[in-house]
Amino acid sequence: MTTLHETTTNTSAAPPAVPLLELVGVTKTFGAMTANDNIALSIMPGEIHAILGENGAGKSTLMKMIYGVLAPDAGRIRWNGEDVTIRDPAHARRLGIGMVFQHFSLFETLTVAENISLSIDEKPATLAPRIAAIGERFGLPLDPAALVHSLSVGQRQRAEIIRCLLQAPRLIIMDEPTSVLPPSGVAPLFETIRELAAGGCAVLFISHKLEEIRSLCHRATIMRAGKIVGSVDPTAETSESLARLMIGRNVPHPTRRTARPGKDAVLELRDLDHTPNDPFGTRLEKIGLEVRPGEILGIAGVSGNGQREMAALLSGEALLPRAERDRIRIAGVGCGDADAGQRRRMGFAFVPEERNGRGAVPEMSLTLNALLTGHGAGLVRRGFVAQRHARHFAESCISAMNVRCAGPQSEARSLSGGNLQKFIIGREIRLAPKVLVASQPTWGVDVGAAAAIRQELITLRDKGVGILIISEELEELFEVADRLQVLFRGRLSPSLDRAEADTARIGDYMTGGFLSAPSIATAA
Repeated sequence: MTTLHETTTNTSAAPPAVPLLELVGVTKTFGAMTANDNIALSIMPGEIHAILGENGAGKSTLMKMIYGVLAPDAGRIRWNGEDVTIRDPAHARRLGIGMVFQHFSLFETLTVAENISLSIDEKPATLAPRIAAIGERFGLPLDPAALVHSLSVGQRQRAEIIRCLLQAPRLIIMDEPTSVLPPSGVAPLFETIRELAAGGCAVLFISHKLEEIRSLCHRATIMRAGKIVGSVDPTAETSESLARLMIGRNVPHPTRRTARPGKDAVLELRDLDHTPNDPFGTRLEKIGLEVRPGEILGIAGVSGNGQREMAALLSGEALLPRAERDRIRIAGVGCGDADAGQRRRMGFAFVPEERNGRGAVPEMSLTLNALLTGHGAGLVRRGFVAQRHARHFAESCISAMNVRCAGPQSEARSLSGGNLQKFIIGREIRLAPKVLVASQPTWGVDVGAAAAIRQELITLRDKGVGILIISEELEELFEVADRLQVLFRGRLSPSLDRAEADTARIGDYMTGGFLSAPSIATAA
């Protein structure tokens, strides 16, 4: 095992003398905050290079400078041995730098070829055979004439990668590329990445899944607080040692005892059918589940199989007709036609998937963000904000969740993603709910923050709260859930106790394997 300041490379990726990309003393500040401090980094042709760090370590800022979204305040960027000033993403692409983003940037109503033509100066008709050819070459089969809204999530990712490959990149930045894939989709993606590297293309790989980095990457650079603190060969490390290098301490694993759920459900969905207003949304069919006090039910599934639609129905953002109000019940009371505020008064709390814009208002302080859902908990009196109580409420969230910020008056946008997520979850927990629904509670959150969030959810369960977690992170669900169900194309699988659920079975359910069963149990 290497030490933090050793720099080693995998012998299978013997680099040439001249780096493809080199950063020398690159620094970026935002006001009084230094996001990147004197960064020195080199990437060799054919190298798969991981960038590891906590939320707020400076990874995103660094990638934005490489891709031309931001300009460094100091230092040099060298490309193929020559100093360059990367003016914007279009300039980066002309140099040979491509990026596959975590969140897709495709137009639903256009075909694959039409989407790709928007970033490549070529007509869709002439692009179509090239799309098919490069898809065949790299094991990414895709119909150029297919409308994007008809594609699975994995196929949409293929479209993003093919669009990048058609620009003939020499360096590809991949940001959390497996976050939308089922377990069966990871191996083919990794084979594509390895083939790209074998052809001389360098890959900058960002993931919080440490086992992926160990199995794929030749080198891993560690960032903390805007600085590079070392480089290691990830194949010589364990996931635990990588996590320790990344956050500077041992990562605590959540501790949990056997659940002792109550008898009567605090949240129920009863044979629920729902067609969303969005023409490209997923229709939910015969959804049935129940969550009892003192247990955590996990909903697994690949993104785009109805998770957003289910979350909207649970939170009250989407409503049922009054005649169907009993299809959704909180503590035994039908609420399918009740809005979000009415459900909160019934003891419901909700953590949305999107931190910025739904979970918090970026331009507002943490104190004011506490009011978004906490106004009914004594923070507003006779129509006026009780400033002292609101500030104390925000301070209690910051303290209990170890949120790194300058205080309750800090704007939400000044926090890293992980710290803002901890604040939002702390806010919902301190409302003392009967039932909590959390959608993707640790998406894009580093291992340290994720462990803290998961422990808080387990502790809340032990206090008798019923919790439903919608997550695409199987590791997370295996760690915290007492029971699991899988959502596939708007259908919900039978309930599995944690003891009988394993990766193979859940992976089969995630591709619709449960639909071939003789009968489908829709509730526990």
